[in-house]
Formats: sequence, structure tokens, C-alpha cells
Amino acid sequence: MSLRSIASRIVYTVYGKRLMQQAAGRHPRHVAIMLDGNRRWAREAGFTDVADGHRAGAKKIADFLSWCREADVEVVTLWLLSTDNLNRATEEVEALLKIIVDVVDELAAPETSWRLRMVGALELLPADMARSLKAAAARTEDRKGMEVNIAVGYGGRQEIADAVKSLLLQHADEGTSIRELAKILDVDHISEHLYTSGQPDPDLIIRTSGEQRLSGFLLWQSAHSEFWFTEAYWPAFRRVDFLRALRDYAWRHRRFGT
Repeated sequence: MSLRSIASRIVYTVYGKRLMQQAAGRHPRHVAIMLDGNRRWAREAGFTDVADGHRAGAKKIADFLSWCREADVEVVTLWLLSTDNLNRATEEVEALLKIIVDVVDELAAPETSWRLRMVGALELLPADMARSLKAAAARTEDRKGMEVNIAVGYGGRQEIADAVKSLLLQHADEGTSIRELAKILDVDHISEHLYTSGQPDPDLIIRTSGEQRLSGFLLWQSAHSEFWFTEAYWPAFRRVDFLRALRDYAWRHRRFGT
């Protein structure tokens, strides 16, 4: 290792410790992240196959979850595949789905500690892949560690539509009329049927790659979330970037809409 590399590592370590100190005192319970920029990273790195970018991004996930655990985060939501992504070229979607199945299997391995929850319209995926994802999550049900939501085939509008359908079916089974339901319906009733039911809403939402929009991510749950955007593509996202997000979050005065 060169002297320059050693010096860079020392500076990076010292800066990381400083950021941790600055972020101390208030940390988010729920961090949601949009893992964006894999394809652009691949192209700029000289790869001809964008799947190489998705593979590089997949390797980053376990590191990110470890950083969250170190920061005492209780819930993490990872957006891996949107409903819009399913409209891309068939070859790219198939390759990406295989990468997602592989990484979810790795996250469910016995040596890991987190609990996985699949969130999204899995019925839109090939049946064998949907079964594999559900089976991987089921293997982690009894764990007591950090909760990790894997958003696959996810769209915020789709989630709200699915929540309303679930709510209507429940009350239909209970014999509640539409008129009776309209009298009692409130936001809590819908929240109980979201993919993330029972979990706190995200305190902090991170998007990589320089884009500054939600693109339909957690539309309902993000009403009072803080947002943090970075130019870094997801495969190039570093621990120091995450610590900067935590520091900025700790410095903000949350108003919760007031």
C-alpha cells in the first residue's frame, strides 16, 4: 500500500469519527433509501452490460445495513425495484430480478441477524421469483434484529391502492356497508393496511445518484420525513456519505408539518 493510500485512509477514518460525534444525540429510527444510479455507474465505469452496475450495487447492501445497525437504526427500507422498472427491456429486468433474488437469499443467511419483510406487488413478478423472495423472508421471521423492508415491484400509488382494496375486503367480510365504512374511515384505517403496517414511518429518506425526487417512493409514509440527496451513485456510496446524512438529520429541527 502506498503512502498516499495510507494517508487517505487515516484522513477518512478521522473524518468518519468526527461525523459520528456530530451525529450523536439524535438518530433516525427508520431509514429508507432509494438505491439509484447503478446503470449510470456501470456506463461511466466502462461496462457494456448495465447488470454489472446492479451487481456492484447488490454488494453494497450488506455494508449499508451494517452501518445502519451501528447507528442503532431499527427499520431500514431498501427500494430495489419499482413497478416502473418492470417496463424496461426484458433481458435487463430478468437479470436484475435474478440479482435481487440472490442478494435477498444472502441477506437471509443464518449468519445475518436482520428480519426481512418483502414490500411490493410481488404478484407482478415471475411466480418462481416471488416464491423465492417470500421464502427467504420467512426464514428470518423469528429473528429479533433490525427490520429490513425489501421493496420489490414497489410503487407508492400501487401500495395505497392495495391498502384500500385490503381495507374494503376486510370490512366486506365483516358485513360493514360502504356507507358505514365512510362514516368511520380515517388515515389510521388505511395505514393499518399498508405494506409497512406496524412500523414507524421513515424519519430519513436518502436518494443516491443526484436525483431529487421521490418517484413514488413511500408516498403515504413520507409525509413528515426528512430527505437527503447525494450525487454519489449507489455502488459508490460510502460509509462517510451515510454519516453525513445522519449528521445533517441530527442538525435539523423537525416540524412534523407544523
